[in-house]
Amino acid sequence: MKRREFVQLGLSAGIAAGSAGAAGVASAAGSAGPGILDAGVREQQAQMASGKLTSSSLVKQYLARIAAVDKAGPRINSVIETNPDALTIAAVMDRERAAGKVRGPLHGIPVLLKDNIATGDKMSTSAGSLALSGVRATRDAHIVALLRQAGAVIIGKTNLSEWANMRSTKSVSGWSGRGGQTRNPYALDRNTSGSSSGSGAAAAAALATLTVGTETDGSIVSPSSSCGIVGIKPTLGLLSRSGIIPIAHSQDTAGPMTRSVADAALMLAAMAGPDKDDAATADSGNHLKDYAAALRTDGLKGKRIGVARNFFGANDAVDAIIEKELDILRAQGAVLVDVKVPNTDKYGDSELQVLLYEFAPGLAAYLKNYAPHAPIKTMADVIAFNEKNAAREMPYFKQEHLVAAAAKPGLDAREYKEALANDLRYSREEGIDQVMKEHKLDALVAPTGGPAWLTDYINGDHYGGSFSTPAAVAGYPHITVPAGFTRGLPVGISFVGGAWSEASLIGMAYAYEQASKRRRAPTYPASVNVRF
Repeated sequence: MKRREFVQLGLSAGIAAGSAGAAGVASAAGSAGPGILDAGVREQQAQMASGKLTSSSLVKQYLARIAAVDKAGPRINSVIETNPDALTIAAVMDRERAAGKVRGPLHGIPVLLKDNIATGDKMSTSAGSLALSGVRATRDAHIVALLRQAGAVIIGKTNLSEWANMRSTKSVSGWSGRGGQTRNPYALDRNTSGSSSGSGAAAAAALATLTVGTETDGSIVSPSSSCGIVGIKPTLGLLSRSGIIPIAHSQDTAGPMTRSVADAALMLAAMAGPDKDDAATADSGNHLKDYAAALRTDGLKGKRIGVARNFFGANDAVDAIIEKELDILRAQGAVLVDVKVPNTDKYGDSELQVLLYEFAPGLAAYLKNYAPHAPIKTMADVIAFNEKNAAREMPYFKQEHLVAAAAKPGLDAREYKEALANDLRYSREEGIDQVMKEHKLDALVAPTGGPAWLTDYINGDHYGGSFSTPAAVAGYPHITVPAGFTRGLPVGISFVGGAWSEASLIGMAYAYEQASKRRRAPTYPASVNVRF
């Protein structure tokens, strides 16, 4: 399947004034020091432990920054809704801390969730669709319940490519009927990629300490790369999918999207583990690791890494950046081997068929279990709603994928079973597993994708290469880390491994990040200089 068919599956003076205004509003809210909003979990925890910061103060500052940067100023439009109870929850966390109870590293830490992840509170869970606007889930998604247990403060929901970019073959990433268009903080006329567009932009702009995205194919790693942040797409089944509006149970997973590998590792640990309502997680308890302990600066030493050369060549500038970053991997003790991931051309069409087959029944099951009161019950209802409200829901592109999904027969169809078997064969045993075994590899490395493209409602998305599909189809882990910039636009480097290899990948990604330190905060330019 061609990537753009799915991952669609994320004034200058006025902008500068908006950014300055955001800083001023945050300061007025009671900052514990410059940069605290851009800081990570450990620094914020240290400030709270010392009494220089409270969760309530931190939440106030992020809400003020959302108002100043997301809704005014640069207006990146990444947050679809804020939680009216966020300050109340933060106050509870502060009281617990004062009483000597700290739940863990996420205690009192603000989090933004992609708006296809159910929250049993006053916020909607809509997947960006007006058909679900105002519809509240009956209870939290399993990963949300775990985050709350860990002490995290859910401060809002992020915009996304509507229906996680599985609506049209000509969609524009980062756009939803309910949320509008999310813009890239590194160039406001450029795209965030999809479908976790809002989570990527919000993390880059420091609108919360942590954000959560979801991926079926590329929807965590691509917007993370385009927005200059870290994204982890975990092994299928490490995190529960219960309560997440689905596309396809054979590939869907949530994952952290953060400004550092350390924050992503801490968040992954909080969300991982078995869920009785998600059979895919049944074995996850046997594979859990201490992801914080994996954060070692020698994480690359002695690792054999395959450079996936068949995922270079889409963009010369990106290739040049990644070639230089490979030298950093070598300098940190990694042994690099040029390889080709085999059979990547053998599951493009079958991947799309599997997604189309699984979409409609998965959506119906979510609505029955988490939103039985919703006015829509089926994919056919969504299609009818969009047709009735075409001016608001289909101003730029249609709903070809929804129509195709609604027309598919059940999951007992021979075509579906054969397509799924084909996917697993060529992505796993005759794909990633084969190349890693043949060359005795610990990981694969390649450019995550191309730089952000101009948002274009006439031609739709136009990706510049992608390394997302092999790991997505196989259900294997994939981490992207900021690797530099081309003409001001972020570029990511990807680390991919076999099933359940998150801890090893985190060690490699962290060692690279600490040696390279490529991330820098956005400045919200209206555009970038495209001249040499």
